[in-house]
Amino acid sequence: MTHLLKFRVSSVVKWFSPNFADIQRTPFLPVVGSFPRFYRVNELEMHDDLGKVSSENDHKVGRITPSMRKEAQAALLDYLHITRGFEFNFAENMSRHSHHFLGELIRKVNTEGDIALAITRFICYHPINEFEPFFESLGLKPCEYSPFLPRKLMFLADDELLLENYRILATYGIERNSIGIIYRDATEVFRYGKGVLSAKLSAYEELGLSTSFVARVVSCFPYLLTGEVNIDFVRVMEILKRIGIDFQWIEDQLSERNSSCNWKQSLLLLKSITRAGYSDEKKLSQLLIEHPEILFGAEQSVLLIGVLLKTGSSMAKIVSILQQFPKMEVGKFVSNLRQGIHMLDEIKMEPCEIAEIVHSHALLLGSCTLKKTKTLLYRLNIGKKRLRELIREDPRTMKNWVLGVGVQPMQSRRGQRLDCKTEFLLGLGYVENSTEMAKALKVFRGRGSELQERFDYLIEAGLDREAVLGMVKVSPHILNQSKDVTAMKIDFLVKEFGYPISCVVGFPSLLNFKVERIKLRLLMYGWLKDEGVVKPGLSLSNMIASSDSVFFGRYVEKHRRGPDVWQDLRNKIYGDDNV
Repeated sequence: MTHLLKFRVSSVVKWFSPNFADIQRTPFLPVVGSFPRFYRVNELEMHDDLGKVSSENDHKVGRITPSMRKEAQAALLDYLHITRGFEFNFAENMSRHSHHFLGELIRKVNTEGDIALAITRFICYHPINEFEPFFESLGLKPCEYSPFLPRKLMFLADDELLLENYRILATYGIERNSIGIIYRDATEVFRYGKGVLSAKLSAYEELGLSTSFVARVVSCFPYLLTGEVNIDFVRVMEILKRIGIDFQWIEDQLSERNSSCNWKQSLLLLKSITRAGYSDEKKLSQLLIEHPEILFGAEQSVLLIGVLLKTGSSMAKIVSILQQFPKMEVGKFVSNLRQGIHMLDEIKMEPCEIAEIVHSHALLLGSCTLKKTKTLLYRLNIGKKRLRELIREDPRTMKNWVLGVGVQPMQSRRGQRLDCKTEFLLGLGYVENSTEMAKALKVFRGRGSELQERFDYLIEAGLDREAVLGMVKVSPHILNQSKDVTAMKIDFLVKEFGYPISCVVGFPSLLNFKVERIKLRLLMYGWLKDEGVVKPGLSLSNMIASSDSVFFGRYVEKHRRGPDVWQDLRNKIYGDDNV
């Protein structure tokens, strides 16, 4: 303030010639506001020369120093406050927060002398467009306020509605740089007639909202000042108040990043969660406090709920997902989820499989940004079929395919199988790279994990490990059939015919025969034994391993009714299975 007073005195002294007669010849310009604008006659004669100097100076001014800018600010403050008659605080804010305008002004004057005097003289002869520093002081950039500059006006005093509504907002407590955002996003607010804007602000206060809260809210959501009172916003506030959320928390959460908040969608979100059975106000309050992005990104949150509902998730499941929601924007989560679904679709997974993966691993898909499908296939060095199998085996493996994380090429399926199979055979006692190992690799079919599972089942069924090792070396093919098939044969022998489990140790090839063959032979042998035509205690190898013709001639034909019984049993066993 002291500097400004000193500047006013010194600038006025320098302005006038020492010759008192010059002062007497100084005419006055028309009054604007409550203060006159004045200049000397001989300065009018210099008008053209000053224009030439300023145009030449455009190429001479280099870096604008802080002292240069400070003097320019003081000159503009004097012009706005003294010459134009604006209140001091208003003029000071414009002069302090219009850096671009001041920079352009400095470039138009001769900076070799007194910059403040040069700018003062320049403004006298070149009236400025006062809307430019005004809009800039409100926090708008030239590219933002350029479309708002009036075509036929240069002086702010000529737009009474603009100044009146500006003063109302500033007096209400809204920061001046936020007023610019309001002008940019809700220009119609500054065209309101007398008392309209004040009434709108008061209407929100009457709902129980504090002045500071209303000021913050309208700064973030200027559209709340347009039209009637926003009912959706009011209802959301009522719900939040009812469940015990302090408005101070909401005020703390509000920021420019939430300026796109759709209160209609926020209301829909709260209603949806409540209808889902999440009616416990304390839990709902805790959910929103822990994850404010769900409320303030309600439009994306509603979209997320829609995606999850389409994939078969229940609202209870969705609420559970929201409870575990990661610290990230909902929009980014939805984008990641969509990209994950798109990737699953691109590799030709069935719709029901995609829905199941989204249902069970929505948090994983939404929390990470997966690589593009083509990139992923290239990096892994596999095809779509193999990628589908990897995801089916363990969907959680997708978290290793996110952007920014290196992916190592996978071994081919054949190489993987050989490695696993080799490991299994080493466990059986085979020597690595031996001739026996090479032969075994050709005989055994299936992955190493599958062979190990079948081997382990025989031990679990009650056989000694050494006995199983002997069986496998005698008849390796017994591990080429699935565990379920082997289990069915053993259960059939033990439970239906009462054979001990040890019966397969001496004749392991028994497990290679079909169940129908074993059943037909044992039933036929049992009938013949009951008829007394064959001796009991016949070995399984003799019964099962012989061909049909040998078994028929050696045993069936010993009884005159044998062929008929054989045919009946055969039709019953094979006929039921369509064989």
